[in-house]
Amino acid sequence: MPAMVVSRPTQEPELSMRHLALALCLVLSFAAQAAERAIEKEVVVPAPVEKVWQSWTTKAGIESFFAPQAEVDARVGGAFHIHIDPLAEPGMKGADDMRYMALQPMKMISFDWNAPPSLPEARQQRTFVIVRLADVDGKSTKVTLTHVGWGDGGEWDKTYAYFDRAWGYVLANLKKRYETGPMDWTDWMDNLKKAHAAPSAGK
Repeated sequence: MPAMVVSRPTQEPELSMRHLALALCLVLSFAAQAAERAIEKEVVVPAPVEKVWQSWTTKAGIESFFAPQAEVDARVGGAFHIHIDPLAEPGMKGADDMRYMALQPMKMISFDWNAPPSLPEARQQRTFVIVRLADVDGKSTKVTLTHVGWGDGGEWDKTYAYFDRAWGYVLANLKKRYETGPMDWTDWMDNLKKAHAAPSAGK
């Protein structure tokens, strides 16, 4: 009599489910960690989407709320140079060498970003900013800004804290631009001139 062959249920499906569950847990863990290090800001601007889009994608737009001087080329890989201090040496003006990473007209832009000159260690690295626009009522636009790509420790924590404050000011200025008009940088530039003159005056 031939030997009876007893088939055993394979364990592969069970193992696959375990692997899938483990992978899912890892993904969720990484996502949670990333979320902890994301700066998220939001503002409703009293202007239609088209106007707000221009504020983020033209030289005149950037200089109306963000910085006194800018070089803007709104295309993938194009310049997004934001000169907070136009009087500083090249490379120390602010976000000197940043680039647009992606543009979805009237909906989203993203660009790389770096730390201010006062944080040179972190400044050598790059983080990423995503700005999303959403129509509210045809007259107003919700602007959502997300800043990601943070390291840990060292100057990274200081940089995170710096931009957690700074982006709030930037979005407040964007809103103000459409409430009372473009930013007047006269006092800002006067103060920069005094600050740059101070070291030579002390010699």
